[in-house]
Amino acid sequence: MGLAAESQFHVLAVDDSLIDRKLIEKLLKVSSYQVTTVDSGTKALEFLGLHEDDQSNPDTPSVSPNNHQEVEVNLIITDYCMPGMTGYDLLRKIKESSYLRDIPVVIMSSENVPSRISRCLEEGAEEFFLKPVRLSDVNRLKPHMMKTKLKDQKQEKLEKKEDSGSQELQSQEEKQEPQQQQQQQHHLQQQHQHSSSNKRKALEEGLSPDRTRPRCNGLTTVV
Repeated sequence: MGLAAESQFHVLAVDDSLIDRKLIEKLLKVSSYQVTTVDSGTKALEFLGLHEDDQSNPDTPSVSPNNHQEVEVNLIITDYCMPGMTGYDLLRKIKESSYLRDIPVVIMSSENVPSRISRCLEEGAEEFFLKPVRLSDVNRLKPHMMKTKLKDQKQEKLEKKEDSGSQELQSQEEKQEPQQQQQQQHHLQQQHQHSSSNKRKALEEGLSPDRTRPRCNGLTTVV
């Protein structure tokens, strides 16, 4: 895939160290990714539209979905050791939110601690890089973003298919409605005609000479 396609991906890099931020930003830009850098987990959540005080309802974004779409993030790469909110804390908050949990998260650390690595991977991190991050590490990011992008495309196609099916069903119902109305009108007309015919028949029978004149056959007149 060419550079033009790769440039569609947007990476949010989080690190309290200015030197490390500059390094990861340079590596990502060399790989033709769009990059946004912040120096804390709190600022990362604010950029993503989820503030720390939203934990009472982590599924509710603090910004509108339209604003979120304008700054779509395809991957987050964050340092583990940061003052205040650690990279692990940021990972957990992202994975706890249905609004953000599908964004791939990669953790970086200058310390090779197996238990720390395992904990991050178990919590949902895609990768754990040891600092200093190298270009070969950055090259491992693309499959995670591609996987998420393909998933989003499949979901979008499914939603379009459902919308199309719903519109088609609605169109069929709209076409059937006039037919049903015509059938109902025809049925009512038939009932009216049948009722009128019965009334006319009853009226004619009521005016019949056999019914209006008394029968005298068999009667004897006494003088």
